[in-house]
Amino acid sequence: MTQTLFAPQALLPTGWAQDVLLTWNDQGQLTQVQPDTATPPQGTATAAGPLIPGMPNLHSHAFQRALAGLTEYRGQNADGSQDSFWSWRTLMYRFAAKLGPEQLEAIAYGLYVEMLEAGYTAVCEFHYVHHDPSGRPYADDATLARALLRAARRAGIGMTLLPVLYQASGFGGLPPHEGQRRFIRSTDSMLRLLETLKPPCDAQGARLGLAPHSLRAVPPEALREALAGLDAIDPTAPIHIHIAEQTQEVDACVAWSGQRPMAWLLDHAEVNTRWCLVHATHMDAHEYARAAASGAVAGLCPSTEGNLGDGIFDLPAWVAGAGRWGIGSDSHTCVNAAEELMLLEYGQRLATRQRNVCASAAQPQVASAMALAAVQGGAQAAGRAVGGLATGQQADFAVLDAQHPSLQGLNAADMLSAHVFASHRSSAIDAVWVAGQHRVHGGRHADSAGAIAGLVQARSALLSQ
Repeated sequence: MTQTLFAPQALLPTGWAQDVLLTWNDQGQLTQVQPDTATPPQGTATAAGPLIPGMPNLHSHAFQRALAGLTEYRGQNADGSQDSFWSWRTLMYRFAAKLGPEQLEAIAYGLYVEMLEAGYTAVCEFHYVHHDPSGRPYADDATLARALLRAARRAGIGMTLLPVLYQASGFGGLPPHEGQRRFIRSTDSMLRLLETLKPPCDAQGARLGLAPHSLRAVPPEALREALAGLDAIDPTAPIHIHIAEQTQEVDACVAWSGQRPMAWLLDHAEVNTRWCLVHATHMDAHEYARAAASGAVAGLCPSTEGNLGDGIFDLPAWVAGAGRWGIGSDSHTCVNAAEELMLLEYGQRLATRQRNVCASAAQPQVASAMALAAVQGGAQAAGRAVGGLATGQQADFAVLDAQHPSLQGLNAADMLSAHVFASHRSSAIDAVWVAGQHRVHGGRHADSAGAIAGLVQARSALLSQ
């Protein structure tokens, strides 16, 4: 059965277009994107505001949504140091140690509903809590991964599931410590998990990939073996890795190998378009040029990078090398695609002391330019056909609320700009479709209240422990 929607204004990969007729099939794939449609077919619904492509969220640790806001106090570090990523990580480990399958599903379901309401239509779940609280595998080794798949299916969001390989606590294969016991897997165990998860992922329309956690957590031999094993399962599967997030990580990598993390990775792995380099904050000029030339996507998470004090990615250097990038909400201190774009642009302004850094000659409207770049990079990182409003892509899109106080009376491009830079932390999303299914009406998911109540209940149970 063919389905249609008429949009008086829509942001296509080439820019804003007028009178766009969208047509998609039962599989949720766009079969026609036709601008300048004088008269839409009788009975075709009309979008109530400008149509924008759905945003892929390329980096998520779902369970951390229940931790958001709970680490914003000055700690007493044993060594007298300032709070940092590393002190935050200790608190996160304590939280992760208590998590059960039902709580994980409730938190993820609530989070994915929030994502949909904020304009995200797909998520890449970087999943590293594998075992029970004692560190032993569940009877079904895929228990927690299946909880995430169920949460995505219930919410109606697209999923790329990235089980995380985690083996060491530091460079040189240092033994894992107590707080990491739920994360640890042998390479063989990880490959068996991927084989187990591929059928349910395929059945759900989800994509399965692999996430070597970081160079400090995956020794070189394990990295080589895991990548070879992944290729045997699916030679096109996405590969995501945390890299060069913290200066301490860079210094430790140099002490271990004599190289900075990105340089080491590029010299020891076939980094290409399958890869998402998460954060990649601390690179030198040569690393920026080489990594961009590889075709990999930079996975930028501005709200989390700001929350953890990571630093600021040099986006102009990346773009100068034709590098692709996308956005993720990572630890979910912020669940708002527009706000991630705003924070990314503002970080670049602070670093360069310039304005409209992320615009281009082809797309001088900074919000439009950023949205298109983030959608294309996010789709590549997700390994799914969710790259915007074009024939052959999935029918993932959102409608801006033309009656939102910040948007009223503006043209379409300015509405998107106001959505990103002037909506006062309130969503200006009115409706969202995923694979042609209408998931958000009037700014709310059908189970918004129930999903958030479940998240709150799960968080309360964890905190009571």
